[in-house]
Amino acid sequence: MLSILNETKTKVFQQEQLTVRIFPSIQEMGSVAAKEVGDQICRLLESKPEINMIFAAAPSQNEFLSHLIHDKRIDWTRINAFHMDEYIGIHPEAPQSFGHFLRIRIFDKVPFKKVNYLNGLAENLEEECQRYADLLTKHPVDIVCLGIGENGHIAFNDPDVADFNDPKLVKVVELDPICRQQQVNEKCFKTLDLVPKEALTLTIPALLKAEWMFCIVPFKNKAQAVYQTVYGEVSEKCPASILRRKENSSLYLDPESAERINL
Repeated sequence: MLSILNETKTKVFQQEQLTVRIFPSIQEMGSVAAKEVGDQICRLLESKPEINMIFAAAPSQNEFLSHLIHDKRIDWTRINAFHMDEYIGIHPEAPQSFGHFLRIRIFDKVPFKKVNYLNGLAENLEEECQRYADLLTKHPVDIVCLGIGENGHIAFNDPDVADFNDPKLVKVVELDPICRQQQVNEKCFKTLDLVPKEALTLTIPALLKAEWMFCIVPFKNKAQAVYQTVYGEVSEKCPASILRRKENSSLYLDPESAERINL
C-alpha cells in the first residue's frame, strides 16, 4: 500500500516486512533516517541501561552519519559500537580502512561507551573472527545501520558467500569482482589491483539478530540492487532481499536509487 506524505512528498510503502521510503533528495533521506534512528535509540535507552549498535562504512552512509552525530537527545555513553566488516591486510589508519572511515565520521565524534574494531591485520584471522563473535554474543545487537552493495550484498556477504543460515557470526570471505570494482567506482581505491581480495565480515544471521535494521541506500549505481531487494526472489543471489523477511526493517532511498521502483 502506497502512502504519500504531502509535506515532504515522501513515498512510503510496505513490501512484506520491509518498510520502503523514497525521499525527494539525498539530504532529506539522510536527515529523516538519522531522526528515526535517534528516535529508536532514545526509546531503547528508556528501558535498557545500555544498547549495542552496528554501523556500515561506505560513502552511502555519509549523509545519514553527518546528521546522526548532531542528535543532542542521544546519550552516547550508554552505547557500544561495532562495525560490520573490514578489509584484510589494510592498516587501521589507512583511509580505505572501514574502522578509519567510521572513526573520523562518528566513532571519534561522539562519546561511545565502547567502540569495538575488527582487526584486518590479525595474525590469526579465525581467532579474530571468534573474538569479535564473542563480543557480539556478549553484547546482543539492538540496532544495525547498513547499506546495500551494487551486487546486493549486506556487509561483505556477496552472493557467492552469503548464507541466510550461516552457522558463524563472523567469517573470512573472498570479495567478488563486482564488489571490488564498486570500491574503485566510489573512489575508495584508485585501481582494482589495490582493492584487497579478502575481508572479515559479520554474517547475515549476525546482522539479523538485531531488533531493528535501518538500511540507507542512495545513488544511481544502487538502483538495480534496490530493485532486486524489493521485488526479486528472496535468496542469497541478492543477500539484501532477506530484509523483506525481517521485522522492524526500513529502507531509505533517494530518487536515484529508487528509479526502478514501480509505484
